[in-house]
Amino acid sequence: MCYSAQIWADFRKYERFGGKLNIKEFTKLAGWTKEKGNWVKVVPKAMRRAMTDATSGLLDIGTVELAREADAEAIALIAAEIGVQEARLVEANTKLASAKPTKKAENDRRIATNKIDAGRKKLDDMASPAPADGIDRIWPGHFAPVMIRDPKTGERSVVPMRYRCRLPGWTETDEIEKPGTYNARRDKLSTVWRKVFGYHHGIMVVDRFYESVYLHNLQRRELVPGEREQSVEILFTPSTGEDLFVACLWTYVEPEGDTPGFYTFAAITDEPPLEVVEAGHDRCPIPIHEDDIDTWLNPDPDDLPSQYAVLDRRVRPFYEHQLAKLESDVL
Repeated sequence: MCYSAQIWADFRKYERFGGKLNIKEFTKLAGWTKEKGNWVKVVPKAMRRAMTDATSGLLDIGTVELAREADAEAIALIAAEIGVQEARLVEANTKLASAKPTKKAENDRRIATNKIDAGRKKLDDMASPAPADGIDRIWPGHFAPVMIRDPKTGERSVVPMRYRCRLPGWTETDEIEKPGTYNARRDKLSTVWRKVFGYHHGIMVVDRFYESVYLHNLQRRELVPGEREQSVEILFTPSTGEDLFVACLWTYVEPEGDTPGFYTFAAITDEPPLEVVEAGHDRCPIPIHEDDIDTWLNPDPDDLPSQYAVLDRRVRPFYEHQLAKLESDVL
């Protein structure tokens, strides 16, 4: 938890809360994620479109150009891979039509066909419009806009952050071994997160979140003999339709080699309300009140009770739920 979330990627919406875009960080993101198609892999579509739209007026032309270059490079890489797989498919079909077809040729045909289909779907997805409501879905490892307090100016600043936090002192290897740090449990803030909680706080604006639950838990029953556990995805939405200011923790990863420095974050979660439990899940993000945003974004490590108080005063909407429509159903 959060397994994945629906975030605001229309930057103008952050202006309502006094958030000012950190242009430098968005320019950096567009520059280094274009390598090897990472632009598409880790930046949600609505966020990419907001950065490539020169009419937005929020980003400078240099950032827009870099974002467009990243788009073009991703398209070229996908098209090149499709070409490689089409050649592989032709070769496999030729061998299968010969007097001595092989299992390898059958396997090559299957793999090539699947990769060609997947590549074409990626190209179609890149060509399709971003969500009309300016929101998009993020997964652990994706980048999303997060609002923090600029330590130099004191202003609310919006920076792109990777949705999986690298804890202080960790290396990339540590992350691989412990990939669950997109979720900062409230009961672990004073232990696992002690070097971040009270120091680096942020806000992610979401209007829904997703969880993977077991079907039998959702149906509130025991497994029948011989039945295997089956995971399904549930979409949770506040019944009032309100936006949620999810409390987050963040770190900054220093530059290393060819990789520039970047921000990472985790959403703080806690025990869920009854309706989430009944839907089969055991965690829930903590949305705070808008009036508490300044207190949260300006923490004092010597006054942690004030920060816990903000989390305890949380907004407590009733979460409606339904089976989520998978992206594979849409593409």
